[in-house]
Amino acid sequence: DDQLCVACWQSLEFLTNTGCERCGYPVTPNEFICAPCLLRPPEHDGVFAAVSYGDIARTIILRFKHGGRIGLAKFIAEAMLRNVTMPDALIVPVPLHRWRIWTRGFNQSALVASRLSALSGNPLLLDGIARSTRTPLLRGLGAQERAKAVRGVFAIDTAKRASFSGRPIYLIDDVYTSGATTNACAKVLKKA
Repeated sequence: DDQLCVACWQSLEFLTNTGCERCGYPVTPNEFICAPCLLRPPEHDGVFAAVSYGDIARTIILRFKHGGRIGLAKFIAEAMLRNVTMPDALIVPVPLHRWRIWTRGFNQSALVASRLSALSGNPLLLDGIARSTRTPLLRGLGAQERAKAVRGVFAIDTAKRASFSGRPIYLIDDVYTSGATTNACAKVLKKA
């Protein structure tokens, strides 16, 4: 689970995070924020992706998420580790609804976040965000449909609010697509 053949390793496109300051999308050398983020600024303060979503990354995520290969959490966390540069920042996974955990057997973001916390030494808050409503699978939905599907489904437990006060937070998810989930989580985190 934590090894790739040479051809697969070489085909992974590790991102340098020199793109748009908000979403990571590649920009020209004179730009800092891409046009879509200028038009609709995201709720979060930036995205740090480990690799671009290509064929090998897709295979890894699908085997991890839907194939039950939970050992891949270590591989994914190790790829993300270089982006964890703020000591003592909270590591918080994107939550799954209890029914999705029940059918899948695990929360893939929580597994990666746990491993990332262990590797970085940063504190982990597994239940920092709650997902109150079951949402449809977002795969195949457009950006607006995704945003509508996750609107209002995340919340912070009142007892947990003090944990977030004045602290930087790494919100961990397995795939960043349209930013809808990240925006919805960032909104409740900032409010807390």
